[in-house]
Amino acid sequence: MKLNKDMNILIVGLGLLGGSYAKALTDKGYNVTAVTKLQHSIDYAVENSMIISGSTEVNAETVGNADLIIFALYPTVFINWVECNQKYIKSGAVLTDVTGVKGSVVYKIQSMLRDDIEFISAHPMAGKEVSGISNSDPKIFTQANYIVVPTEKNTTEAIELCENLGEELGFYRVTRLNVEKHDEMIAFLSQLTHCIAVSLMCSKDDEALVDYTGDSFRDLTRIAKINDEMWSELFLLNKEPLIKEIEGFEENLFKLKKAIKENNREEIRKMMRISTIRRKRFDKRG
Repeated sequence: MKLNKDMNILIVGLGLLGGSYAKALTDKGYNVTAVTKLQHSIDYAVENSMIISGSTEVNAETVGNADLIIFALYPTVFINWVECNQKYIKSGAVLTDVTGVKGSVVYKIQSMLRDDIEFISAHPMAGKEVSGISNSDPKIFTQANYIVVPTEKNTTEAIELCENLGEELGFYRVTRLNVEKHDEMIAFLSQLTHCIAVSLMCSKDDEALVDYTGDSFRDLTRIAKINDEMWSELFLLNKEPLIKEIEGFEENLFKLKKAIKENNREEIRKMMRISTIRRKRFDKRG
């Protein structure tokens, strides 16, 4: 099954990602509406031709026409929304999401859903260090990865639809991972990197640093300007995989510290050579 222009697409949550989805799909000629909690977000989206119409009310009229519903909500808000409002979703509709953790979300949603609607999870690996619909931009997808996260409960048709959505949004690469592998990969590639950036910024309080910094520090700490409400929730919902990755990082940081302390230049160079080889893989893929 693929997206077609006769489908009605509803986006729930018009923040950075929800707004970027809306703009990308509307620009391609899809019928996009939205439900979000703030009226000014609806007004902004309509005025900037991101959606046809929208509402702050959740009811049968605003939800019931959708063939595809995309949830751009925080994980716990998403779960609560489905629990309270799935009665309004029409039979045969497909649901997908943008949530950054899956183990604590996917199985709960799929277990509570009615039998006549289907949830296929996805994770757009895209974003900015700013939030809100006014910062939304489909261009954030062009060099980004899009991960589809199916389970045994998903049909081939829904998986194909979700993958096609990633393609239509303009993502550079569309891939699949199971729930557990997704959370393991995200713990390392995304959550650990945010932990490192936050820890680094919390390690030294000196206003004069800004006068002397170079590109390496700016690049490494770009993501330290962080949405604390969202990321603290993601860290705790993926607690076990994240702690495992933090411990692995601590082990290698301690190894490097020990080599420096003992003037073991060969060990330092060995770690740097490993680092260089592994980083070049990303340059080849990029």
